[in-house]
Amino acid sequence: MPLATQAGVLVAIAVLTAVGVYGLVAGIVKLDDAGLYLSEAKGAFKRSAGAVLLWFAPYLMKTLSVVGTTAMFLVGGGLLAHGLAMSESLLHQAEVTAAGVATFGDLLATVSGVVINGLLGLVAGAILVALLHLVKTPGKGETPTD
Repeated sequence: MPLATQAGVLVAIAVLTAVGVYGLVAGIVKLDDAGLYLSEAKGAFKRSAGAVLLWFAPYLMKTLSVVGTTAMFLVGGGLLAHGLAMSESLLHQAEVTAAGVATFGDLLATVSGVVINGLLGLVAGAILVALLHLVKTPGKGETPTD
């Protein structure tokens, strides 16, 4: 395909993806508002649906926060693992070793890469948090010597 067609398709997919993702996020953020609106509406079904949404929203948010944080550790660890030559070769060796295990080798090879990426991301995050605590900036109303 011509370059202009490829670029157009890429831009269209990017825009649709962004609208879809941000639309989904906006819907999730407004879920409790929809629940409140429905719980105050006329009709038993709407009030019941609103009550269910109001009950469900906090659990969804908590789940998404845990899943999102885990995903960030996995992605960050994966970026570090593939950006550092030594860690990438260690990751590959761990996957090859895990693949050699009888019966569950393929599964272990896949899981080992994910676990190593997650641990690498967790360690990198812990180091950053420790460094940020060492270089603590003064809070509101504090002086640098407090």
